[in-house]
Amino acid sequence: MQLVDLHKFKISCSNCNLAELCLPRGLSNDEMDELDKVVRQTRPLHKGDHLFRSGDPLSSLYAVRSGSIKLYIHSNDGDEQIIGFYLPGEIIGLDGMEHNSHSCSAVALETSSSCTFPYTQLTDVCKKIPALQDQMFRLMGREISYENKLLLTISKKSAEERIATFLSSLSLRFRQLGFSADEFKLSMSRQEIGNYLGLTIETVSRIFSRFQKKEYIAIDRKYIQILDRPSLEGLCKGNSSDSKNSSACS
Repeated sequence: MQLVDLHKFKISCSNCNLAELCLPRGLSNDEMDELDKVVRQTRPLHKGDHLFRSGDPLSSLYAVRSGSIKLYIHSNDGDEQIIGFYLPGEIIGLDGMEHNSHSCSAVALETSSSCTFPYTQLTDVCKKIPALQDQMFRLMGREISYENKLLLTISKKSAEERIATFLSSLSLRFRQLGFSADEFKLSMSRQEIGNYLGLTIETVSRIFSRFQKKEYIAIDRKYIQILDRPSLEGLCKGNSSDSKNSSACS
């Protein structure tokens, strides 16, 4: 199985492989130069390192360059609740814009790196580049859309539908990165997937095994190969009779 390597990207915004994903299209060379002046590259994060923690003051927004980042919050009783997994080209830190402090924590799931956009400098650049300001609004809208989809997935879909939706979403995001949509690595654990989707680790493992037995997917440790996309996408839409028999709160 061909492995996905997310660690080989260039430095400058103007020639970065991820520019199409995290920046607005149509910026002039001068506008790209203005943006390059404020972008910083953070030190590499190792698995378990935090990019920021809940309560930290908002200093920057971040674009994931390589690896993957997990966002989570703590409930009132101290339990961790995962609210998102972020891949290269995706922006994190927008949660801090409302109160100028982060409401969640960001931790690396594997060796990762990111570009840093100092917030005060970024707002100044946005005044000079209207297209960049529009992009910021679009990214905030996308975050709201992600949250709405997660709520729908957890509250309305069965356990099988949640797993199928999760895998299909990852597949689409890897395709947008220019990688294979049918073969990719899960950097998150079964327990983390269950936490995100409101399922137990036993349920996640059982459904993965069921999908493999039905030849929807093939699993090689953390690597997933999608074998039967129509069946998987049918589950996402609740079109499978099997999914109706699967408990939505397993």
